[in-house]
Amino acid sequence: MFPLVNAAVAARSVNDVLFTLDRGWTCRVMVLDEGLIRVLFTPPGGDLREPRTWSIAPGGADVGWEGRQRISRVGFACPSARIAHDSQSAVICTQRLQVTVTLQPFGLSWATTGRIEFAADRPTQAYQASERTATLRHWMAREPGRQYFGLGDKTGPLDQHGRRLRTLQLDALGYNGETSDPLYKHWPFYIGRDPGAGVAYGVYYDTMSTCTLDFGAEYDNYHGFYSTAEIADGDLDYYLIAGPSVREVVAGFAELTGRMALGPRWSLGYANTAMSLADAPDAQRQLSAFIDRAREEDIPVSAFHYGSGYSSRGKRRYVFTWNLDKFPDAKALNAKFRAANIRLVANIKPCLLDDHPAYAEVAAAGAFVRDAKTGLPCVGQFWDGVGAHVDFTHPAGIRWWQQGLARQVLEYGIAAGWNDNNEYEIWDDWGEAHGFGQPIPIERARPLQALLMTRASYEEQARNRPDERVFSVTRAGCPGIQRYAQTWSGDNTTSWHTLRWNIRMGLTMSLSGMFNTGHDIGGFAGPTPDPEMLVRWMQSAALNPRCIMNSWKADGTTNVPWLHPSVTPIVRDTIRLRYRLLPYLYTQYWRAHRFGEPILRPTFFEFEDDPAAFADCDDFMVGSALLVAPVVEPGARERAVYLPVHADGRTEWVDFHTGEYHRGGQHITVAAPLERLPLFVLAGAVVPMTDSDDFARLHDEPSRLLRVYPSRDGAAGAAAGTSELYEDDGLGRGYLAGLWTLLTFRLAPAPAGLRLAVERSGGFDLPYQAVRIELPAAETRALAIDADAGLTWKVAGPD
Repeated sequence: MFPLVNAAVAARSVNDVLFTLDRGWTCRVMVLDEGLIRVLFTPPGGDLREPRTWSIAPGGADVGWEGRQRISRVGFACPSARIAHDSQSAVICTQRLQVTVTLQPFGLSWATTGRIEFAADRPTQAYQASERTATLRHWMAREPGRQYFGLGDKTGPLDQHGRRLRTLQLDALGYNGETSDPLYKHWPFYIGRDPGAGVAYGVYYDTMSTCTLDFGAEYDNYHGFYSTAEIADGDLDYYLIAGPSVREVVAGFAELTGRMALGPRWSLGYANTAMSLADAPDAQRQLSAFIDRAREEDIPVSAFHYGSGYSSRGKRRYVFTWNLDKFPDAKALNAKFRAANIRLVANIKPCLLDDHPAYAEVAAAGAFVRDAKTGLPCVGQFWDGVGAHVDFTHPAGIRWWQQGLARQVLEYGIAAGWNDNNEYEIWDDWGEAHGFGQPIPIERARPLQALLMTRASYEEQARNRPDERVFSVTRAGCPGIQRYAQTWSGDNTTSWHTLRWNIRMGLTMSLSGMFNTGHDIGGFAGPTPDPEMLVRWMQSAALNPRCIMNSWKADGTTNVPWLHPSVTPIVRDTIRLRYRLLPYLYTQYWRAHRFGEPILRPTFFEFEDDPAAFADCDDFMVGSALLVAPVVEPGARERAVYLPVHADGRTEWVDFHTGEYHRGGQHITVAAPLERLPLFVLAGAVVPMTDSDDFARLHDEPSRLLRVYPSRDGAAGAAAGTSELYEDDGLGRGYLAGLWTLLTFRLAPAPAGLRLAVERSGGFDLPYQAVRIELPAAETRALAIDADAGLTWKVAGPD
């Protein structure tokens, strides 16, 4: 490798500067927005290894199937910047950032407009390139206290300082939730934070090549403390997103790569799946019995996800086929699910085993990933056989996939595709994707295949049901999958250890821009969860966006709510709590789509000015109002929890179950009997819920209750609070045409008690005319409603 250390200013415009570097390399620093700067390195001759990108999608527009030209700035504001340079440096200033580029040796440093430096390249040889291997490296200075978050579905603590991590996609069945790496996704985006300066920033390396990120595992005496980004075989093209808050960085990344899809409300209900059910010889009978049993146990279920067993013969699985011995009348079974208001999602896999009935057809169309030397499909291990992967950069591959999805899944009454096993573990040195006529080596196409597979499924579902929103799921992929699908932490293992560390994985994915996520409740692989573990796992996941039991147990046991009759009532009540809080969850779901805000948040996301909120813990927030403290230890019947506080000390928390108040900024211990999920509400919040114990309408229950949590009279925290309730029909696309309603609540102390101001916007006709309001039991102040929202308000004490 050789360092890129000698630079000179070659050209400048109103918002970028071009630098010449050693051996014919160039670097262009571009201002794309006031808080977004891009740094692109180009090799001699100007030919990029990755001339197109599929992840960058500014301005809300999707990327074309054939990709976006990497050099394009379409969709960015590209404001003018103040640029000055001399023989030693160049300085680029926007309204939010100042970038100083040192020419000898070449390196960048980043500061706020108040000249608070928050990030910098290391002072020695910050950039290196290899002519032999095409590897590229970028080093930045690293202080001992610097924090690093993100990189997608990573294990371990949220702060990854001291770790070395890769972005290679693997089918990581049985991973360790604390230590394993890599897992399923390619996600080279991280958030850095300088606690001293109190400034966060994001760095995204836009490449499909495998990356290795080192946040302090490596030391070298000659270069000081540093972090490293190594790109195996791609381009060095990175975006720096300014904070100063973590919230602003996450929102900026969502805006850069595309906002989360707003799926149907039913996708937020409870769901179930299990490989053993669809794998069984009498699968149709067993699945029909599941519907009956859920009804008998009075368990609300909004969706069932078919495992791939519907397509299996023995252990071999054949996508877009049905085993008619196991499913003699699949359409009748699917109709029974639909009559129970349970939507269906079907597992689909991109690899065709070599005896698949369509294998020859797809091969003849050139629609498999191929060996560039022989022109034949790349054949590799897949489940209990060998097969070839559909090439989603080939029009014929996309066409075959979408036709199969329509005929064999959607026309059977199934609502959605579950894109699984799409890591594209093709290790052929000459593996090559078609690339829409511009071939791409498989080393730079694995994440792209998963992304475009998910897109192909998404678009076919939209075509099949044009009046409905699309719900889809994907396990693998790169930035951009959030535009189409939900994701999850993959094939976890049943243990208390996994339960604890999956919580952090969900938060890491959320900070990385994957807001619609969750885990397999009870553990996918490994032993059967005991009654206590099943309850605590259900509670931990009860308010995750994805709430599903999924399992594949060697003894054929299935994770279902009635697995252990002794705790079925507790599991039932936990699922019902989710449905009661669905109006709040759906509002957070909309905010994630609209504003790029995570639904699941570490406590420091809301309380970044509280240093104690950064301590590693098992707690998390759902939206801005609810703090969840799940129990993750066997036998525990009480729970220690830290209640974060804002810098001004004006923070109180209310126990959701008891109504007891606690001041922020302290550790408390609360009772946590097996039947209780410790849950706290930020004082000043209004939490919308349903107002019925009848769950027959599931996710479409129209009744509404507002739980109002005022700060205590006379307390330091007696400040105003703002909350929201978003409503639409939960299924169609009318919200795009203004058929939505947003109720905004402002709760504040008033001379005669409390005042709740309600504002209404949007054009959706609400399915209810009255709203009940409930205050904590100890609250004696009168509540005045200031509203012109066309609704009747009834203030009542707690039930």
